[in-house]
Amino acid sequence: MKTLSKTVESKTKVRFQDCDPFNHLNNGSYINYFINHREDTILEYYGLDMFKIAKETGKSWVSSSNQIAYLKPAFLMETVVITSQLFRKTDSELYVEMKMYNEDKTQLKAVIWCGFTHYDLLQQKRANHPEYLTKLFDSILNPIEASTFEERLLQIKSKKVSL
Repeated sequence: MKTLSKTVESKTKVRFQDCDPFNHLNNGSYINYFINHREDTILEYYGLDMFKIAKETGKSWVSSSNQIAYLKPAFLMETVVITSQLFRKTDSELYVEMKMYNEDKTQLKAVIWCGFTHYDLLQQKRANHPEYLTKLFDSILNPIEASTFEERLLQIKSKKVSL
């Protein structure tokens, strides 16, 4: 079995329609960039097509929580790099940390923790992950040494963890 990446990465350009009057990426738009990154990379790196899964099984993931810290602005037409990793999971939930950097990854711009709940769209209730997904999630799980988002930010700001 091939070893799957625990941290995945993509690049994108900050677009005009997502910026505020100061040519900064609008605070609300960061979440869209992060979610688009995650959708693209789980398909590219793990072969998971969330929309196909939803169509075939009637189950998908809903966003259940977001905690975000804006550290440096992302600017209009800037190329940014976004990384993500699954850092915690339960039978029905996933927790992903994503980071946005400048193109050469020397400046961290934002960090977000996103929670996702596996959800049965037909029965309108939480659902446990099937065995094949649990195995995949176990193989890519990349735990972090922080129990809260605030603790994680302190680690990152003090550079006790790699950016």
